Amino acid sequence: MAKLTKKRKELLALVEKGKLYSLKDASALVKQVSKTKFDPSVDVAVHLGVDPRKANQMVRGVVTLPHGTGKTVRVLALVSADKEQGAKDAGADYAGLDEYIDKIKEGWLDFDVIVTMPTVMAKIGPLGRVLGPRGLMPNPKSGTVTMDVAKAVADVKGGKIDFKVDRFGIIHSAVGKASFESNKIEDNAKELLQTIIKLKPTAAKGTYVKSIYLSSTMSPSIAIDPKSF
Repeated sequence: MAKLTKKRKELLALVEKGKLYSLKDASALVKQVSKTKFDPSVDVAVHLGVDPRKANQMVRGVVTLPHGTGKTVRVLALVSADKEQGAKDAGADYAGLDEYIDKIKEGWLDFDVIVTMPTVMAKIGPLGRVLGPRGLMPNPKSGTVTMDVAKAVADVKGGKIDFKVDRFGIIHSAVGKASFESNKIEDNAKELLQTIIKLKPTAAKGTYVKSIYLSSTMSPSIAIDPKSF
């Protein structure tokens, strides 16, 4: 077992063991325990009382974080020629169709999100084996397959994210950076958590939100009181 460093012990001591923090206090504390040489992401982990193996208990959705994620999101718009300029004007890093499909087939993946149109999905479908395992396949449920490409691109650039419960019943999502002011971390996390609560499946029985943890890259986790939501 790796030995804890003095610095790590000091950070762990700042988080009271067994205590459930308010979101406001946790958002301030996560900044104190984030001591790295880079600007780490702040993440929320929500354990839900659902069985993801059952279709009627799947929790998936999209949310626009009021203060963005703090990350630079590279958007590829796979669109027809008449939509290219609109996508670029909205902030797309790349816009086109056939040439980018060919590049992806050759192994090019220098983007984070694909926005596309229903009318060209037939061309994109064969890329599923490459894009699917990486979570890059566009999906109407996440708003990335739409005829209003410009709006979709602007939403993604503005902080729109999609989330999905994993096979363990946990939703992991970034809600900002440690350099954010604590109130911005709180606002983003609150928006995500309230959206998750609104998506509670009717088939889910018992406690829906079992636990909530806030942490940054390499920091201790801070437990948040689920009852506050």
